[in-house]
Amino acid sequence: MSESVTNQVHIAVIDDHESVRSALASLLRSYGYLTSSFDCAESMLAGAPSERYQCIVTDLQMPGMSGIELLEQLRRQGSETPLIMITAFPEPAVRQRVLQAGATCFLGKPFQSNDLVRCIRQACKAL
Repeated sequence: MSESVTNQVHIAVIDDHESVRSALASLLRSYGYLTSSFDCAESMLAGAPSERYQCIVTDLQMPGMSGIELLEQLRRQGSETPLIMITAFPEPAVRQRVLQAGATCFLGKPFQSNDLVRCIRQACKAL
């Protein structure tokens, strides 16, 4: 992905843990991505339309709406925004459900930063 394309990609980062959210946003900015951070799915949904983002990176387990519930709601609304799910509990059944619901990528915490960037690049290839 060229630097000019990378700079145009806006990623929503959703995680209820401030330290994780901040670290993810900082990592993505270091690769040239624009980021917006949210402490819950509801905050992201209450803001700009999901189409504003070229990719969404979200935690699976959060108070209120879970990452899977967010994904399912976005798909019901017709959004095709690529979504990358991250979780500290990467069980095979959960992975299967997340991918069947339409997630682009599923990463277990902790993950390597290059794995996340690879997922984002893969997700944004269709843009």
